[in-house]
Amino acid sequence: MAVIGIDLGGTKISAALFSRDGELIVKEYKLLDGATGTAVGLAVAETILALRTRRPDLPVEAVGICVPGIVYSKKGTVWAPNIPGWDNYPLKNDLKAILDDPSVKISIESDRTCYILGELWKGAARGCTDAIYLAVGTGIGAGILLDGHIIHGASDIVGATGWMALEDPFKEEFIPVGCFEYYASGNGIGNQAKLLYGDDSKTSYDVFADYGKDPVATQILDKAIRMWGMGTANLVSLFNPQKVIFGGGVFGPAVQYIGRIYAEARKWGQPISMRDVIFCASEVGGDAALLGAAYLGIMNS
Repeated sequence: MAVIGIDLGGTKISAALFSRDGELIVKEYKLLDGATGTAVGLAVAETILALRTRRPDLPVEAVGICVPGIVYSKKGTVWAPNIPGWDNYPLKNDLKAILDDPSVKISIESDRTCYILGELWKGAARGCTDAIYLAVGTGIGAGILLDGHIIHGASDIVGATGWMALEDPFKEEFIPVGCFEYYASGNGIGNQAKLLYGDDSKTSYDVFADYGKDPVATQILDKAIRMWGMGTANLVSLFNPQKVIFGGGVFGPAVQYIGRIYAEARKWGQPISMRDVIFCASEVGGDAALLGAAYLGIMNS
């Protein structure tokens, strides 16, 4: 028996067939080529069928899908801001209709949830009952494992950590992304560079490359490090995790600063929880969502 994990992004689909013990058997990769709405759902279904066709000897019992947005469990729909037409899209129902195979269990979760599930299955959260995956890329979000369970919240929006209030006074610029994300996401760091340099060509890559050599880059990244420390201190004080795992495209180059982030967090966090927690980098890197999706399928099959 096998499971399929699917990591859906705004521009691509990464998918793989796994054995139940986590052996990767075969992979598929598909560009969306500007597809929107139901066409993206069809592309997901085609990817599932392609994987099954490549190994017809392995019956697929479950499919887990990672969506870059919010999965509304009560409504059975998804919202993905970077996929046009997915404001309230019935992905599961469409897939069931296209695949027409009730023997295959379909499970869908947000990228934040899949990140922490990937680490729980094959990465830094193995053996943990309480862990947080802080995803820092274009935006900032957190997947939270608490008392052995993934938490979702009343509207399935748990982990929207980009909106953490970490600075006073409030600025209008915080409205679309939140205070934390405004300063410390990949986009936030890049936008700070554009603003402070007065140069629209500047990016977060320039900030990391010039850190310690250029005072503006140093100022921007030092503030991001402080923000990461303050944000994780709040998470540790609230949830008392065994580990905080840093991932996403920014960690990456920011992995070297995890020690400094922990030192900053210790200033702000509940002291006993801060003493006991481990800050570390993702052990599965860019595969966290794909692995998490596959594990989601296994858990729900």
